[in-house]
Amino acid sequence: MTLAVRVPEELSARVPAEQRGPGLDRDAVRLLVSRGTEVSHHSFGELPLLLRAGDLLVVNTSPTLAAAVDGRIGHARVVVHFSTRGDDGRWAVELRDPDGRGTTRARAGGPAGTEVRLPGGGRLVLEEAVSGRLWWARVDGGDVLGLLREHGRPIRYSYTERDQPLSVYQTVFALPSPDGAGSAEMPSAARPFTARLVAELVSRGVQFAPVTLHTGVASAEAHEPPYPERFSVPEASARLINAARAGDGRVVAVGTTAVRAVESAVGADGVVRARAGWTDLVVTPERGVRVVDGLLTGLHEPEASHLLMLEAVAGRAAIDRGYEEALRRTYLWHEFGDVHLLLPQEGPHTEHCGRNCW
Repeated sequence: MTLAVRVPEELSARVPAEQRGPGLDRDAVRLLVSRGTEVSHHSFGELPLLLRAGDLLVVNTSPTLAAAVDGRIGHARVVVHFSTRGDDGRWAVELRDPDGRGTTRARAGGPAGTEVRLPGGGRLVLEEAVSGRLWWARVDGGDVLGLLREHGRPIRYSYTERDQPLSVYQTVFALPSPDGAGSAEMPSAARPFTARLVAELVSRGVQFAPVTLHTGVASAEAHEPPYPERFSVPEASARLINAARAGDGRVVAVGTTAVRAVESAVGADGVVRARAGWTDLVVTPERGVRVVDGLLTGLHEPEASHLLMLEAVAGRAAIDRGYEEALRRTYLWHEFGDVHLLLPQEGPHTEHCGRNCW
């Protein structure tokens, strides 16, 4: 799916919401709400008024890693983005060129055998292509997580204004993984949530179902489809999701990563079961969604593959209309930007049209 729009450069969110003025918190972003092609405009703090008792928010607990590390190929400086750790100890990585402004630009990957010198005397060797820009690589000694802790920094793209500490890229739902794994980039749809807002939602009867999906690097330039990522849907969350679907509650995923995780755990019978491993699921309009009724997500680039998932949840007309309004009202894009809540259309016909009725 490609939207016939261009996002003006000035609509890129360059700093987090809490840094845009005194007294602001993470929830100081705008919330575009789409119910079918009906659009309304809110502050994110109004989210508890837009949900109802019995609704269930599916949230991704993956922590964000300091996944960018400086390196050298010969005399040339490069930046390594560590994306995903494989079962064999290798990592899917992307090599990028420094752009002289503290950020990076795309670099042609490969060839196999390319060696990158890393801080502390380590060495990374590219072994085989994953897809597009990404390569499976092996690091001497294998302690990549230690390398990231000591020498890494959060991945930053050129539309941002300056480097930020890792804490800025952690959501309120982030939990340490037992094996130290995490996401190369923040599951950013959850960033506007604060502890206060979560408490208010719980007090109103909204429930939370934690899942985990360790997301790799985004396709900021190439708009490639996602590749296999590690995920987990625990038994308790599966039960919560099934209970909400059996009742009157709506299952609303917080972020496309949460959609991918929970849709990877549903069987042909429509029942969500505890599951963990790798998912290569790509949610498209043709495949559709079997679990989620709604989606809270950021605003995506016009050619991003994530838009296919949004269309699967809400329909093409709803996405076109929502993005038209987002541009007209100058909403902000990217991980520090505003957010979009897609909810089922409400009306006299709703109870008769089944789940995911738009």
